[in-house]
Amino acid sequence: MHHTPRPTSRRTACTRPAGCSPLQAVEESFLNLCAEPQPLTMPAHLVCEGPEQPTLPVDQVRTRLAHAATSPTLREQTWREVVRRAQQLGEPWDTVAVAMTVPVLRRMLARLACPSHLERAEVEQEALAAVATALPSVDANAADTGRELFAAADRAVHRLAYAARRRAERETGSQAARLGRLAHPAANPDGHEDAVPGAEGGEELDEYTVLAHAVRAHVVGISEAQLIARTRLEGEPMQRLAIERGVSVRQLYRHRAAAEQHLAGHLRYQQ
Repeated sequence: MHHTPRPTSRRTACTRPAGCSPLQAVEESFLNLCAEPQPLTMPAHLVCEGPEQPTLPVDQVRTRLAHAATSPTLREQTWREVVRRAQQLGEPWDTVAVAMTVPVLRRMLARLACPSHLERAEVEQEALAAVATALPSVDANAADTGRELFAAADRAVHRLAYAARRRAERETGSQAARLGRLAHPAANPDGHEDAVPGAEGGEELDEYTVLAHAVRAHVVGISEAQLIARTRLEGEPMQRLAIERGVSVRQLYRHRAAAEQHLAGHLRYQQ
């Protein structure tokens, strides 16, 4: 198989610049490999039927790989060749293999329900690390080689999101329980409200405390406060709450937006 020899400087690993996301850093390294005058190429017949030229730069290969008109057979043989080169030749083909997954990873992460406190960069790094870890051991002769890499990333980011959500539940469980008790006055039979940390002495209030104050001030209802807490602070998907409450997802989004507008106006007035 033909590939254009690469200058030594192109084979060095790319360090992530400040402010550059992990996916973007991989993308920049990949596009570097496609730059003139010596773009890294692959045989065009792998991804094109009746190609007009013998080779294509790897960024054009990726574009055709993602195109709806490309047949599953061509996709499969292209992925097999990309993985084979990464396993047998190393750099820069392992960078190419990881970068080939970036368009799918972007779509995957856009759909992922993450806790609000989980940084996107951490999720991206976890996905890329999973692909890089799976790359040496995936079967380069299998029909679903590409899907194996996507599945490894999907499992990794869901584990990360689940662990972050569980950690948040442990850390904020008592605060969430306070919101739950507001919905059931019988839980406080003496009629006295719980002491609210941060309410005195000029301390900054956390998000749950702000919501609790807003409920007591009749700015939002308990149902609205729980909706904001569960989706914004705890990362629960809207679809789950919509099913639970028997309404459409669109209606629930409108409901939350209205409640957040009331809450924002109340907070501005308090300042």
